[in-house]
Amino acid sequence: VWALCFLSSLALLTLVCTNRIQYYFLYPHVTKLDEVAATRLTFPAVTFCNLNEFRFSRVTKNDLYHAGELLALLNNRYEIPDTQTADEKQLEILQDKANFRNFKPKPFNMLEFYDRAGHDIREMLLSCFFRGEQCTPEDFKVVSAPRGPGPAPRFPD
Repeated sequence: VWALCFLSSLALLTLVCTNRIQYYFLYPHVTKLDEVAATRLTFPAVTFCNLNEFRFSRVTKNDLYHAGELLALLNNRYEIPDTQTADEKQLEILQDKANFRNFKPKPFNMLEFYDRAGHDIREMLLSCFFRGEQCTPEDFKVVSAPRGPGPAPRFPD
């Protein structure tokens, strides 16, 4: 009797497993799609990322003196740390700016530096349309981010 029950259970298990394996390889799927037409979309959050935090062309000798180490352009002894990998033209400009002989540093303001040397949305925004209207640099505002200020859109909801 026990052998009959065991064999019956084993046969039922094999039948169910075989059925499920066959069903799996049929790759059944159900796709349900509900479309809702939105009358007014909210402008998405947009972040402009740039590995170069500051425009090198806008960095002055005074900026370099006060923030050269922070910008990784100078070491703590006001020297250019790695000249082998630098572009020759950029290196020449940097060497000229890093010559602090007879230089009298002026007061330094980091916010003024960000405003002057940071990236400008007017130079970055090439084309933008939202709700059928053209976006302009005035539609963006600068927000504070962990690595400094940057442009963010400001559209009404």
